[in-house]
Amino acid sequence: MGVEGIGARVARKEDKRFLTGKGRYTDDMVVPGMKFAYFVRSPHAHARIKSLDVSAAKAMPGVIDVLDGKQLLADGIGNLICGWMIHSKDGTPMKMGAWRPIAHDTVRYVGDAVAVVIADSVGEARDAAEAVEVDYEELPVVTDATEALQSGAPQLHPEAPGNLIYDWEIGDAGAADKAIAAAAHVTEIVIHNNRLSPNPMEPRAALGIYDSAEDHYTCYTTSQNPHVARLVMSAFYNVAPENKLRVIAPDVGGGFGSKIYIYPEEIVCLWASRKTGVPVKWTADRTEAFLTDAHGRDHVSKVKMAFDSDNRITALKVDTVANLGAYMSLFSSSVPTYLYATLLSGQYVIPAIHCNVRTVYTNTVPVDAYRGAGRPEATYLLERTMETAARELGVSPAELRRQNFIRSFPYQTPVIMCYDAGDYEASLNAAMTAADWNGFAGRRSEAEARGKKRGIGMSCYIEACGIAPSQAVGSLGAGVGLWESAEVRVNAVGTVEVLTGSHSHGQGHETTFAQLVAERFGLPIDNISIVHGDTDKVQMGMGTYGSRSGAVGMSAIVKALDKVEAKAKKIAAHLMEADESDVVIENGELKIAGTDKALPWFQVALAAYTAHNLPAGMEPGLKEGAFYDPTNFTFPAGCYICEVEVDPETGKTDIIQFVAADDFGNIINPMIVEGQVHGGLAQGIGQALLEGVRYDSSTGQLLTASFMDYAMPRADDLPSFTVSHQCTPCPGNPLGIKGCGEAGAIGSPPALINAITDAIGHNSLNMPATPLAVWNAIQAAH
Repeated sequence: MGVEGIGARVARKEDKRFLTGKGRYTDDMVVPGMKFAYFVRSPHAHARIKSLDVSAAKAMPGVIDVLDGKQLLADGIGNLICGWMIHSKDGTPMKMGAWRPIAHDTVRYVGDAVAVVIADSVGEARDAAEAVEVDYEELPVVTDATEALQSGAPQLHPEAPGNLIYDWEIGDAGAADKAIAAAAHVTEIVIHNNRLSPNPMEPRAALGIYDSAEDHYTCYTTSQNPHVARLVMSAFYNVAPENKLRVIAPDVGGGFGSKIYIYPEEIVCLWASRKTGVPVKWTADRTEAFLTDAHGRDHVSKVKMAFDSDNRITALKVDTVANLGAYMSLFSSSVPTYLYATLLSGQYVIPAIHCNVRTVYTNTVPVDAYRGAGRPEATYLLERTMETAARELGVSPAELRRQNFIRSFPYQTPVIMCYDAGDYEASLNAAMTAADWNGFAGRRSEAEARGKKRGIGMSCYIEACGIAPSQAVGSLGAGVGLWESAEVRVNAVGTVEVLTGSHSHGQGHETTFAQLVAERFGLPIDNISIVHGDTDKVQMGMGTYGSRSGAVGMSAIVKALDKVEAKAKKIAAHLMEADESDVVIENGELKIAGTDKALPWFQVALAAYTAHNLPAGMEPGLKEGAFYDPTNFTFPAGCYICEVEVDPETGKTDIIQFVAADDFGNIINPMIVEGQVHGGLAQGIGQALLEGVRYDSSTGQLLTASFMDYAMPRADDLPSFTVSHQCTPCPGNPLGIKGCGEAGAIGSPPALINAITDAIGHNSLNMPATPLAVWNAIQAAH
């Protein structure tokens, strides 16, 4: 490890521009002649559009045009799609209802767009939007997924009778039922995973530019995967031919999954630019973000976990109903299936597992991946069930987990996944030591003397990252491959540019990716630039989500670096009249091992481009590309322990300590990894204690459409975290890394709820555990 290489705690290069206000976000982009879009959105959760009158709006000051869904349809713009095909257990394909970028006949959630105003300013566009007259015929509403499945419930899409999208299963139902029938003990629990709003710091935005002279389109957008956005907008939405569409995702202020997808607004801005002849920009306000950004979670599950007389798990049976909202978003179908049910073995040997999943349409915002995407839902279900089982069996929750840990690898679970490496006991021991688990009884007694209730809870999570290989996910229904690409360009003076198909929106790629190059060639990281987020600059890439940037994106860079290194060594050996096998790279020089012969890196680079003295048959230049398709998922895992104190008079919960022991394999930059864990913990604690999207069940109105109503975690809600890292390197990629970006959000909610329920002596408590919810649970316990 060098001072700036792999394993070094290098401060993030990109933070200088962010902290000094020099970041360049989509809303910062200004082009000549630019106008502004404002969407007219439905105030009703379910209604037919009887008529639409835009004449008054068109006559208002500054208005360029007012466009509607019928015009969009007439111009051949396609429906939004879900890109992962799931089949029901009877073999029928999922029922995908039509999602128009601008509705022209029926609206299905509050916020569904019905028109767009293009004007000289945002204010003028907003004023004109209020003048658009829409006559609606209101229809019955359903917001709860289980109610949407009932006979007589309002129907959202003719394509999906009974609002059922698919009825899917995984595992062996017969084996699970047989083991449950023969069990010495069966724990049964109903698990609610609350709906969340993603709330990245930067709201979504889009700038569409049509150049009529070149017949070319440019879209600036807040995207986690600009290449996929270009592919989908060209191949499926008919916005523009792919070779005539450039998508740029500049600095992006957080995504958490919600910026993976292509939303109606990007499509409409590009189409409207062509239609009006002016560049069109749209930026969401915060309420608009609550109304239209894809939500996350929203599962209800019935669980049975069976144990033999030695307290070993013999079976797990799960029945889940997942709310996907009014329409199927881009990856929504995969979240409650292959990103959720395949992780239900957790860290445990469970011989028989069966999970049935029904996904449902409701009159709510579409639901898709949110930090963790299926993995938090699986972990919360499993770890709340394990804690409940320990209480019912009268045994230590730590020892019940330890007794059932997987200890031999590779391990094939009953639900597809094959875990490649891990040491779950090491993380458990590290967390218990850091939390002073054995000293808890004394701390509980001290709290009781002060009139407080103290509890401790744990969670042992596992997740699957770097979703791959492409052939495997394709066989499971994915519409794209999940490889990654990289290109390494060594310039004539020896500086290096890395072009990556991954996208950074807070992960620190400009630092960690540069550290790979610094480690390999002994160069200062200031000599290394990372280029991403522009489809005209970077070869095709698959973007960033699912903690894939390290395991997949960096591995592609490593493959390209291998090729660059091999060519540089050939040139150096030729110039120094030595054998190529004797050339080593150290401290920015290419040396002949065992001699004093050496060439500085820049001199070899210059030789590659002057091409005056290259080996026979070698092409000039020093630039190489690579694609990397993983052989398996990676499997980060860990143990989290939370200790809380509850005020029985008010129900207020204070987190006394939170310990996180994670195994992410090899780590490139420990400081950035710790920051990722801290951020994930904050979001997981937010879900457990504070956050929750709420709808009025009779009208479908969103009741939590601002930060006045939707509680986000603040600094005083969070403790100082104690984090540690154990390491079992991943055998499936060249760097041995596993991924860290989602772990905190996956493992923390069950640890916190387990701690609160331990404190209050009452196991029935749903997220968010607000003071009122906790107080009510305390009263129920009495």
